[in-house]
Amino acid sequence: MSAREAAITALHGRLQTMLAARNPAPVVLRGETIPQRLPAGGLVVIRDGETVEETPILSPLAWAIEHRAEVDVTVAGATPGARAALLDALLMDIASGITADRTLGGAVEWAQPGTPDFEDVEFEGAAAARAARVPVALFFTVAGSPLA
Repeated sequence: MSAREAAITALHGRLQTMLAARNPAPVVLRGETIPQRLPAGGLVVIRDGETVEETPILSPLAWAIEHRAEVDVTVAGATPGARAALLDALLMDIASGITADRTLGGAVEWAQPGTPDFEDVEFEGAAAARAARVPVALFFTVAGSPLA
């Protein structure tokens, strides 16, 4: 497993564990089919994102890598206030989960949640839904090739 894959897998595991305590718990997905209907607790989808920077470190050759994963959070609610409250609560739990263990169990050197971008979305079975995309910067070092 590559360092990038290990980092994103650790992020998925961390968020799945942290958000499971919520009632109702959101569905946390990565690499799976998105359900047609929005779950009552919301939907959290982790996307691989992109590598932002690769910096060589000499003697011995290694690469310091910053990879930006994306966490998409979508919620529904009967009123705009209910949607905003649920979305804010999920975003706070995600940030708290990441900052409580910045190394994601040793998979990365540092994980940093970024500022979310918000949007209103349409989702089947939901009168209205609100979504946010949170970039999560994952910093790690690999020996030899940056593809390792």
